[in-house]
Amino acid sequence: MSENVEHLKSRASEANNWKSSRRLRIPPDERDPMEIPIAELNVANPELFRTQRSYDYFTRLRNEAPVHYCPDSQYGPYWSITRYEDIMAVDKNHQVFSSSFEFGGVTITGTPSSSNEIPNFISMDPPEHHDQRKAVAPGMAPRRLAVLEKLIRERAGAILDGLPRNETFDWVADVSVELTGRMIATLLGVPQEDRHKLVAWSNAISNADDPNYALSGADFYRTLAEMNEYFGTIWQDRKKNPGDDLITMLAHGPTRDMDAKQLVGNMVLLMVGGNDTTRNSISGSVLALNQFSDQYDKLRANPSLVGTMVPEAIRWQTPLISMRRTAVCDFEFRDQQIHKGDMVVMWYLSGNRDERAIEQPNEFVIDRERPREHLSFGYGVHRCLGNRLAEMQLRVMWEEILKRFDRVEVVDEPTRASSTVFHAIQELPVRIPA
Repeated sequence: MSENVEHLKSRASEANNWKSSRRLRIPPDERDPMEIPIAELNVANPELFRTQRSYDYFTRLRNEAPVHYCPDSQYGPYWSITRYEDIMAVDKNHQVFSSSFEFGGVTITGTPSSSNEIPNFISMDPPEHHDQRKAVAPGMAPRRLAVLEKLIRERAGAILDGLPRNETFDWVADVSVELTGRMIATLLGVPQEDRHKLVAWSNAISNADDPNYALSGADFYRTLAEMNEYFGTIWQDRKKNPGDDLITMLAHGPTRDMDAKQLVGNMVLLMVGGNDTTRNSISGSVLALNQFSDQYDKLRANPSLVGTMVPEAIRWQTPLISMRRTAVCDFEFRDQQIHKGDMVVMWYLSGNRDERAIEQPNEFVIDRERPREHLSFGYGVHRCLGNRLAEMQLRVMWEEILKRFDRVEVVDEPTRASSTVFHAIQELPVRIPA
């Protein structure tokens, strides 16, 4: 592990002068997306997601070019897959569309050389993917979740009871981040006082393409070195002193011999998956209920609707905008010729708004008949391992909110991330009337 720390510190020094268009805010095309020639349409601009203009791009792509080739973007050429059914078809076909970090990993963009520095099991194909995923699966089993639910409820109640009344505060920092930060520390079996490190590291990685928050190349590698030192020590301890946490499961499963890069990569995956995506669903649910006040009234009148509101909030927010695959062979898909080596991007945000699969997809409807039929957790072998935990945290949080508050009012526009990967709400000013 120590050799890898020195390697990363060396990379940090080399990266001091690193410059990349990925860290520059590129203004989106100001033309009406309906007026842009379809061959020039490029939805992979992070600013389109910060400003929420991407939905119009996706509507046009779904209608006119659901399998669309963009020859020129800041991330290189890529294919867009925008319809619900097509995304599922690509997501489950890992024989043709690879997730492997050897081919570029699972994001259209990222930090410098991140696919080489932080490989993890989501950026692997079967059978390697199955072996590593299987190691931590018991941590998300129903019996384990039943134990965690009591802890989540206690923590959610304590967080909510400490909130101010008739005073504006940031729901993201004071509620969403606080709950998910505590839970990821529990899942990894690290001290609660270290949760702030975990959140900071998770933010650093997940905000890699946001010019407001992204690290420089040097800072990126220093972050990895810090994580390597921290988790390397815990890793060695868990080998000798096992617990009931995810690091122990990795240390004693088929992953017991993984190297330092893989350890850090899997820690990044577990932190981001347990922190960023869930906290954005918690924040997004508050925003959605404020934007659709009739649904908030419906929920307050019938709190049992929390059960269907939760998956609807996860669909409507879609915490993960996209996932990338790479074609490992020539393949014809929906009458389009995709070539070996082509980047293929599944836009989950678009699939979750596809009128062909979801009735009134742009509406927030808390009592949908089949609310779990969404793409926010992915599909196929890479479907999110922690999906039930994410739903449980959101459900318990809202059960506790409804016990205490008549309403949580959004008082200003949210601050959103400039990212093609995470549909993140970075700040959400709210007030709780007394």
